[in-house]
Amino acid sequence: MGRNRLKVITRRFLFSIFARVLIDQGHKSGLKNTHVAMSERKEQNWSLTISSKTNLFDLNLKELWRYKDLIYMFIIRDFASVYKQTILGPLWYIIQPMLTTIIYAIVFGGLTKMSTEGQPKILFYMTGILFWSYFSNNLIKNSDTFLINTGLFGKVYFPRLTVPIATTISGLLALGFQMILLVVVYLYYLYQGVDIKIKPSFILFPYLLFLVCMLSMSLGMIIASLTTKYRDLKHLVTFGVQLALWVTPVLYPLSGVTSPRLLKIIQLNPLSAVLETFRYSILGTGALHWGALAYSSVFTISTLVVGVVIFNRTEKSFIDTI
Repeated sequence: MGRNRLKVITRRFLFSIFARVLIDQGHKSGLKNTHVAMSERKEQNWSLTISSKTNLFDLNLKELWRYKDLIYMFIIRDFASVYKQTILGPLWYIIQPMLTTIIYAIVFGGLTKMSTEGQPKILFYMTGILFWSYFSNNLIKNSDTFLINTGLFGKVYFPRLTVPIATTISGLLALGFQMILLVVVYLYYLYQGVDIKIKPSFILFPYLLFLVCMLSMSLGMIIASLTTKYRDLKHLVTFGVQLALWVTPVLYPLSGVTSPRLLKIIQLNPLSAVLETFRYSILGTGALHWGALAYSSVFTISTLVVGVVIFNRTEKSFIDTI
């Protein structure tokens, strides 16, 4: 009897230990499964994942659209800060091109007798100055993207491409005010009976404006990316823009260039076809060359691709070298 009772007690003890082990393993497995489920649920609740870009051509348009409010704030900042605490305020957007046009008309149209193809000097120079001013200002501002926004880029994440996009759009707002001035001057000369005709090619105006926007922004991004390592470029940009004015038909028509070699150099400038097409469309002078316009389009698209690639590559590590 004593031996049988001892066997029963031993069996019950071993069974209780085995049951305890099974319960502990099941409890641990349940906790592990619960932890995995919670992790998966957290992952599913994530709305944004920040990672280093591996594709240099990655524009991530969805992310740019998600930050559209930030682009809007940058546009307001850039537009309002230019003439902040000034008496005339936004009127300077109109006064500056108007004074520049008058000076060019006196110096180049009056003193040097430079040809304007029979069109009023004020109207001829204004059509070139508005496009050129937008192009040069947008290029210079975008070329300082990394240098000016270093502190902001180093503190918070947002798509860096939002800054040049906002700069480009804010410049368009200023150009819109200046175009109103051009319309007023245009209507005045029409009232005076001047022979100016709007051509059907005027429908190309949005496309011409698109080319100027993309070309200035892409060149600005390329210069901004290179400036992070080579600061000399910052000092050369303004000087280079001033030189580029003389190989752009802003102060003269292409028909007034008599040197074949100089004419070829000017035609290599992608802005030349844009300005000539615009003047032909609203003044009826000059000529519309589809081949030259196609060259400007290909050049602009190629520059935009190169600009995006270099910009995406630079934004990864510029904060360590700037």
